[in-house]
Amino acid sequence: MLRADPEFAAVYLAAALEEAELPGGQSTLLAALRQIAEAQGIANVAERAGIPRESVYRALSTRGNPTLKTLLALLNATGLRLGVQT
Repeated sequence: MLRADPEFAAVYLAAALEEAELPGGQSTLLAALRQIAEAQGIANVAERAGIPRESVYRALSTRGNPTLKTLLALLNATGLRLGVQT
């Protein structure tokens, strides 16, 4: 569903983002983005993001700490955007 339904992927990532401030939440967010990237093909996402494939794996690993630039590039490459709400 993560590959076939962009709306589902967006809702899935938004739910993970809501938990990002909880203990372990950053790992949950990275895992969700990794699952979306895997569903679309890591190599394809890496190419669209202009990031080496190995760097994508490292950034989205359980110990990953991607820069904002990397995070935004990966989101864009998966067809998603980061938003802010009040």
